[in-house]
Amino acid sequence: MNFLKKTFFFFVFFLAFSGIVSTPVALALGLAFGLSFTHPYPKESRTAAKILLQGSVVALGFGMNLHEVLKAGRSGFAYTALGITFALLVGLALGKVLKVRGNSSYLITAGTAICGGSAIAAVGPILHAEEEEMAVSLGTIFILNSVALMIFPGIGGALRLSQSQFGLWAALAIHDTSSVVGACAKYGKEALVIGTTVKLARALWIVPLALATAAVKRSRSKIHFPWFILLFVVAAVINTYVPAISRLSDSLFTLGRHGLSATLFLIGTGISRVTLKQVGWRPLLQGVLLWIIVGTVSLYLIRVGVIAF
Repeated sequence: MNFLKKTFFFFVFFLAFSGIVSTPVALALGLAFGLSFTHPYPKESRTAAKILLQGSVVALGFGMNLHEVLKAGRSGFAYTALGITFALLVGLALGKVLKVRGNSSYLITAGTAICGGSAIAAVGPILHAEEEEMAVSLGTIFILNSVALMIFPGIGGALRLSQSQFGLWAALAIHDTSSVVGACAKYGKEALVIGTTVKLARALWIVPLALATAAVKRSRSKIHFPWFILLFVVAAVINTYVPAISRLSDSLFTLGRHGLSATLFLIGTGISRVTLKQVGWRPLLQGVLLWIIVGTVSLYLIRVGVIAF
């Protein structure tokens, strides 16, 4: 049985990496595996998902035009600053109202405001968060990421959002970079460019948030800068100014999309029944309410033209 489980795990992983299945299907297969079986490689899978995600984002940079990237970055800076401030204030208020204990409230709020698991991983050590608090927060974020990846493209299509509107909405309302890229890739290439760039601009706020948290907590924990964002920009520069390697750039961009599908499969396998039990109803309710508020408000502002690209 254990051999068959491992064989199935690697078979679906390589199936997802091959590009034969779409990103939502890869995630659904991962969730089915995680809820049905005990994970054979839990720690290795989390590490691989993190590395593969960062590598895939860098590879996606080879499909981006630098001029479009800079335009999206400038437009997205103000939106992300206001959006992060709004999410932090509302999230911490919800945590107090729902009486979420320990560091879970702050971790869930930081993950929603900036970039999901990456923000939690950066802030957690500064808070000296316990392993259970990290698991609860990451579990909440991963569950909502999975839901967002599956429902956002459908909502965008039903509301007839343009490519730019959807990309901006996904970047402002979905937690993790992987799910933003996955949802935008399904919606269209223009949405992918805008969504990825604005999301990465949002991810840069990990550094000031971590510094502010360390200052308040007077923690000397090491702060990790997301270097893959810089490499993404380098890839965009190469794609824009070295047209001679256009074929290689196209191949790397495709590889990045396939790597994303494999990443989402690995993320899905990390959602187990134990994880769902650990999350509990209070932190999960806080995460759900905050996500709905942020998603609804940002969607409304985009629809009425207050936020535009």
